[in-house]
Amino acid sequence: MASEIMRPVYAIATNALSALGFTSDNHWAKIVQMQSGIGFHEDSSLSTSPFWGSQISPQAWQIIHEQTKTNQVLLPFEQMCVYSAQTALATLEVEIDFSETVFILSTTKGNIEWLGSIPDEQILPIASAAKISNVLGCHQNYHVVSHACISGVVACLYAQRLLESGRYKQAIVTGADRFSRFVLSGFQSFQAVANEVCRPFDAKRSGINLGEAASTIVFSTDDRFEPLARLVSGSTSNDANHISGPSRTGEELALSINRSLSTAKLDAADIDMISAHGTATLYNDEMEAKAFTLANLTHTPIHSLKGYVGHTLGAAGLIESTMIIEAIKHQQLIASLGYEQHGVSECLNITLQPEHKLLSTVLKTASGFGGCNATAIWQKC
Repeated sequence: MASEIMRPVYAIATNALSALGFTSDNHWAKIVQMQSGIGFHEDSSLSTSPFWGSQISPQAWQIIHEQTKTNQVLLPFEQMCVYSAQTALATLEVEIDFSETVFILSTTKGNIEWLGSIPDEQILPIASAAKISNVLGCHQNYHVVSHACISGVVACLYAQRLLESGRYKQAIVTGADRFSRFVLSGFQSFQAVANEVCRPFDAKRSGINLGEAASTIVFSTDDRFEPLARLVSGSTSNDANHISGPSRTGEELALSINRSLSTAKLDAADIDMISAHGTATLYNDEMEAKAFTLANLTHTPIHSLKGYVGHTLGAAGLIESTMIIEAIKHQQLIASLGYEQHGVSECLNITLQPEHKLLSTVLKTASGFGGCNATAIWQKC
């Protein structure tokens, strides 16, 4: 009976906010031109040594501050979320009914930079979700997904299930994380930060670049809205391997991929493009390569978006899925920046240049600390 009432879930609006620009269109234009938003920074407030990363400029922050003024006191993290969500909603030709809409916030750190400066209860992600939801008009309909670096993909899957169940007709899913000293120093302590623009799957890869971003996808089951792409299925798994190190075999990510394919009644051959997690760390890229081999996906065009915007943590799954939607719209593969010499043990079909290709079905993968993995399958409408 439950399967009879489940309706298809579509993305109906998107936004991407990062060093590449203020909109999804801005980002796609830069990606087609293979322009990176990662730069060299010297900022003593963030690090005692220079670093490579992707940061929203002070000028852009001024625009964000000006356009998110409200009676509600918003911290910068909350402002970037409101800006992204409102910009996505502004692209809709039909106004959504907020009484039938849920807001889902995806973040790994939220307002952690304010720890010790403001009351602890104001730092909690749920407090941010409540404020953002109230500004948007969703009021008490809000949730938080904070599940390491798979947060964004999991938030999309959670929205899909809430909408399929009929509890809501729309879901606004926003993922965001700020560039902070707390986060940067944490990854530096792992010696996981690259001293150049990151190089996913390359032989000379040496680690990640952190990125600052917010991204929003609005989902709906209401056929009044023009769909951009359909979120078909998804799955999660866990390595149970190590607190920070991923699986050495890739079996667990492959399990999640195969579950997503099975749920969607698809085969590996049906996947036209893969948006990999691709952090450019030694172990993550190797694990993903093994997982793609186990899932029979070595010939499928693969890219990582990390060379454009860095690792945006809680925003990663959203901004990378937003670019999947753009790729489907434009029927074009995304080139993977930084890749020159193959650097993983398995053969992969890394995309080197943007090129037109029939894109009907796209796989998104994500992995994170604690051994978590998530996959999602998107399809052209």
